[in-house]
Amino acid sequence: MTRAILLRVKRTKILVVDDNNNFASIIQMMLEDEGHQVRSAKDGREGYLIYLLFKPDLVLTDIQMPEKNGLELMTHIRLHNPMVRTIYMSGDLGRFRCQLEEERRRYPVNLLEKPFSKAELMRLLSLFLSGAPTG
Repeated sequence: MTRAILLRVKRTKILVVDDNNNFASIIQMMLEDEGHQVRSAKDGREGYLIYLLFKPDLVLTDIQMPEKNGLELMTHIRLHNPMVRTIYMSGDLGRFRCQLEEERRRYPVNLLEKPFSKAELMRLLSLFLSGAPTG
């Protein structure tokens, strides 16, 4: 059995955090269609509470959000699990370049620029969860 099949059988737990509820719902449906167990949150504060209850394998978070942004969210989550896999999403990744470069040096992090297609999300997710280099 290949690693990809094992990951699908395992039902990877993913937390999606984005202040755009429609966008978060679409991502959640796409991931659930692929067999993943998914929870979503509308901001970093809610995302942190859901993280504590759900304990996901991966956090897919927007960076720019009210209350607590994605970088702040991950700082709090990493107090519990420093090596939780994280994919940051943003329409303006360049604005956070220095912080994101530091994140990538220290933790299992990858980036996804909005807007993105389902194919881009699934490719990155598959590579990232398999442990393959993602760039």
